Amino acid sequence: MAGARGERSRQARQPKRRGGLAILPLHALLGGFCLLCLIPLLLVAAISLTPESLLKSGGYTLFPKAWSTAAYEYTFRNYAQIVRSYGITISVTAVGAVMGLFCTTSIAYVISRPYFRYRRFLSFFIFFTMLFYGGLTPTYLLVTKTLHLKDSLLALILPSVMQGWYVILMKGFLQSLPNSIVESAKIDGARELSIFARIVVPISRPGMITVGLFLMLQYWNDWYSSLLYIDDQNLVSLQFLLYKLMASIEFFKVMAQMAPGSIRIDPLSIPTLGARMAMCIVAAGPMVLIFVFMQKYFVRGITIGSIKG
Repeated sequence: MAGARGERSRQARQPKRRGGLAILPLHALLGGFCLLCLIPLLLVAAISLTPESLLKSGGYTLFPKAWSTAAYEYTFRNYAQIVRSYGITISVTAVGAVMGLFCTTSIAYVISRPYFRYRRFLSFFIFFTMLFYGGLTPTYLLVTKTLHLKDSLLALILPSVMQGWYVILMKGFLQSLPNSIVESAKIDGARELSIFARIVVPISRPGMITVGLFLMLQYWNDWYSSLLYIDDQNLVSLQFLLYKLMASIEFFKVMAQMAPGSIRIDPLSIPTLGARMAMCIVAAGPMVLIFVFMQKYFVRGITIGSIKG
């Protein structure tokens, strides 16, 4: 009996072994594809560490003949300003993402409920804002003259708190949740605010993380708001600071070529290409790490709201 049981157990395990061996080529293929996706990132890092003269003569390469930190030295020559702008960007991203996620989820929950009378009108109103934009001048006057937010962190946060596309995306996710859960809570005497805070929010974590990641990327990459509303150099965001740094590099390079005697700088010594890639590494680092830890929620949040049932 013991021998028969052992034979049956070996036969039961055999298909699993065959399946594991058969799937190895697929794993190898996907692993190779992932490595190919890393090549552009490695190339950006290699360019940022390559001397400008080699980039001009030999072009881009993953394994340069020489290494140089001139691009990072030029980028971090005003270290205090870089750190300050990093703090401004992190603060704006964190506060803006939390505020935007709260407003987006709240509105999406209201218009996703089938018993709300004005859900169609509000949904159309939100969708209408995705098609037509009021314009730059009214927005600028509203922020600076009416709300008096010029040279304040709120000028970097409030204009981007509400986005119609994120509301529609979150609405599709909330509509996929079983309505029986809300109805059961109502039968037990729970109010709408309690249902939203204790039931809807916990089970909506994948969708909220997806929208939150979108909001974080939006705030992190925003430099245009600093250009419009910020004159105080102590309040500029990291992206706008890097934009100004890149503009100054181009200016010095053009001046050195057009009027060699006016600026005592060798055009080849200005790390134009290397500094651009170094700025990409500096600006993209934190968001890459955040996306790595949130990607499982991101994929689930995108797909779970796409099926209506």
